[in-house]
Amino acid sequence: MKKPPQDLSQLLHQNGQLPNIAEKAELLLHLDHYVKQVLTGPVSKQLKVANLRQGVLVIETTTAAWAARINFQKAKILQQLQAETLPMLSAIEVKVNPSLFLYATKSKQNHNEISKTAAEHIEALAEHTEGSLGLKLKRLAALASRSRQS
Repeated sequence: MKKPPQDLSQLLHQNGQLPNIAEKAELLLHLDHYVKQVLTGPVSKQLKVANLRQGVLVIETTTAAWAARINFQKAKILQQLQAETLPMLSAIEVKVNPSLFLYATKSKQNHNEISKTAAEHIEALAEHTEGSLGLKLKRLAALASRSRQS
């Protein structure tokens, strides 16, 4: 007989390395969020907390210019982290990782909006279309004009 599958939460909390890895990943996510709050502005979008090993926090950034900006604020970050989160933290290391640029969060554009010109074209098409498709096109054009008003 085969054993039934185990719940993922049970696997994470059993003995072995998986619970340690999950715990470290959560810690790194928390530290990433915290460091980005301490470093406000555009620099916060250009960094990622990569690792914490032997009391050294490793921060990666996309370019050497951003690394220099972070290095200027290293003492402030270290002091706040030691006071509020990690008293055992001894240093911060900043590394340049250009591949981070590929994963950097880009501003999301709202693709749900229709331009005024597109709405006019849809309205003209709806006038020449019969049935349920014509009604749906008219509603779509009306929706475009409503979203512009709000």
